[in-house]
Amino acid sequence: MTEIVTADHRMLEIIELTKTVATSKATVLIQGDSGTGKELIAHLIHMHSPRAARPFVAINCAAIPDNLLESELFGYERGAFTGAVNTKAGKFEFANGGTLLLDEISEMDIRLQAKLLRVIQEGEVDRIGGRNAIAVDVRIIATTNRNLSECVKEGKLREDLFYRLNVVNLKLPPLKERIGDIKLLSLYFIKIYAEKNNKNIQNITEAGIALLNSHSWPGNIRELENVIERSMLTASDGLITEKDIQIDRSQNKISDEQLAWLPGKTLNDIERNVILEALQYHNGNRTHTARALGISIRTLRNKLAEYRRLGIRGLYV
Repeated sequence: MTEIVTADHRMLEIIELTKTVATSKATVLIQGDSGTGKELIAHLIHMHSPRAARPFVAINCAAIPDNLLESELFGYERGAFTGAVNTKAGKFEFANGGTLLLDEISEMDIRLQAKLLRVIQEGEVDRIGGRNAIAVDVRIIATTNRNLSECVKEGKLREDLFYRLNVVNLKLPPLKERIGDIKLLSLYFIKIYAEKNNKNIQNITEAGIALLNSHSWPGNIRELENVIERSMLTASDGLITEKDIQIDRSQNKISDEQLAWLPGKTLNDIERNVILEALQYHNGNRTHTARALGISIRTLRNKLAEYRRLGIRGLYV
């Protein structure tokens, strides 16, 4: 995924805020579960900043062993250690004038955190084995899927580094709280993978959307993309149907206990429960509910009228 697809009011507010803070030099901390789009927001900040023409460099602090992360970040001089046959610049130098994304910052070793703090405070990098500090001008963005306040309490993150990173704090909501975006994102991924795999698939049925809406999405947008890509392989007649969608039903937001009062456990039952839960969440506001569900006001009215004909009653039906 290379662009932000959303109609969620919280995400739209975050996007507007990123454009505002992008013009500053402030460090930004982006928090959110894995797969919620933290790196996309980081790219957005960079592209709306005066640094847009300069490098955007990303490094995953969780994917690189501690003994290698230091040399990757700060670089080293020739002969600094066994195997250092040439001088190597680090990520800070590569990102000079631009933006450095420190992905999963909570996984960085506490010793390296002290060195990172010095770079932020002094604007200088010390290569391993180097004698002279190298001046750098880098905008730092950090991401995490953990509660950094808890990491500070547990001694896994320096408190002074936390405050340096937490100048601007952006918290991304999980996909299960962005139900209105599920259809938008699904159509976006359908278009991408239809072109990629040369398949004439253009849409998804309402029953398919209802099934997707019922899922809790622990893997967030990354999981949805995977589900849509897989569904495209079996879809035909231009549509993805509920039969093409393979998801772990145990991860559904609507449990078997919640559905126990229904005469059956069909997709219509699931759709109805999702609509009624969304209506209750929005305090009966049909405009907000329809927008969140990705359907028209007329469709919502028709659904509620149908429920009344079936004798189904609820707080807002």
